[in-house]
Amino acid sequence: MLGGLILLPVSQVVLRNLGLGGFYWGDSAVRIIVLWIAMLGALIASREDNHIRIDLLSRILSSFSSGLSVTTLQRMNYLFTCFILAMFAYASFQFVYYEYVDGAIAFGLVPAWICELIIPLASGLMAVRYFVYSFRGLPQ
Repeated sequence: MLGGLILLPVSQVVLRNLGLGGFYWGDSAVRIIVLWIAMLGALIASREDNHIRIDLLSRILSSFSSGLSVTTLQRMNYLFTCFILAMFAYASFQFVYYEYVDGAIAFGLVPAWICELIIPLASGLMAVRYFVYSFRGLPQ
């Protein structure tokens, strides 16, 4: 995917400069490749618990010495992350459904909903992963 992400825009520029116009579906394909790379990257980062996090709650609560252990705070953080991801998965599923009903085309003859299906799938998988982390413990 990364190779396509690099080669497609470069070929678009070269073809347009030669007056050949390029591929009419090239820009849409690049946007979809970026979407897939971002969602797959987020899925991999969540698998290794290596994502960007804003850990404000545990910093505030640990500074007040509220008696909560670091593990409990981390479990709360995982549950909150699970909740946010589940809401995102639900909203993105609705978005994909509306794209299906609308019959929008991403590029060529490929329906947009097929290309966008990665959004609810990846966010749903991440929500399940963080739900499991919150009860099983920290990822290895």
